Amino acid sequence: MPARIRTAVFPVAGRGTRFLPATKASPKEMLPVVDKPLIQYAVEEAVAAGATRLVFVTGSSKRAIEDHFDSDPGLEHALASSGKDDLLNTIRNIVPASVACIYIRQGEPLGLGHAVLCARPAVGDEPFFVHLADDLIHADEPVLAQMRDQFNAHGHSVLGVETIPVEQSASYGIVAVETNDAGHHVVRRIVEKPKPADAPSNLAVVGRYLLTPRVFDKLEHTGRGAGGEIQLTDAIADLLNEETVTAWPFSGRRYDCGNKLGYLKATVEYGLRHEELGDGFRDWLRTMSL
Repeated sequence: MPARIRTAVFPVAGRGTRFLPATKASPKEMLPVVDKPLIQYAVEEAVAAGATRLVFVTGSSKRAIEDHFDSDPGLEHALASSGKDDLLNTIRNIVPASVACIYIRQGEPLGLGHAVLCARPAVGDEPFFVHLADDLIHADEPVLAQMRDQFNAHGHSVLGVETIPVEQSASYGIVAVETNDAGHHVVRRIVEKPKPADAPSNLAVVGRYLLTPRVFDKLEHTGRGAGGEIQLTDAIADLLNEETVTAWPFSGRRYDCGNKLGYLKATVEYGLRHEELGDGFRDWLRTMSL
């Protein structure tokens, strides 16, 4: 029986330079989509998939993330005194009481692989999720929960993947897969940010991973790769020599909130879906003559 996935790792040490000056004083993961920051959507997805230990790999300018998930007695008292019980419950329930938050500092910005390796003491010898908050995915069933179910079915690492235009391959880790008799998409090759002519397929890894702890041993010996950084993709490529890794073409709509256009699309579409604001926002959009 596969082990329960208790831990989710959130690499949040990046500087978010594509969103300057907005990210000069506030982390990109705290950018709001309607009324919640990106990192809260990420945490909600992990908790819905069963995670009870949230590991944030942070940088020197990311204190706002820790503050967001901490209690704020002063604010809670002010809301209670004003009779704003709905808002009080909202901030009290950002993280369930049964869930623990752990913060680990990534001393140098050495890449995603290094950030994941920094989480090793907190993860231990267990399978774990890695969630990149930049990739916001709207899905009827949270994508990490979809991947958990795949892991429970076969016990192997799972990569969330999506078909992309091949000309965008230099922005992603790209996998080549082979479908086995059980219908699982077994990864045969993975390459970080290949040129379109060198891409093994147009199937991209997009911000969701469920990995066995063996990947930590690989990361310990992974040198700098694309962009001069320690790439998680390179460690997974090494892992393929020892373990089966599968790809999961998830069900859901992804928004690349690591760029401004993707972030704007997410804001509009989440606004339209919003229970309180959606109808009014839709009516207002119909009045626009652009």
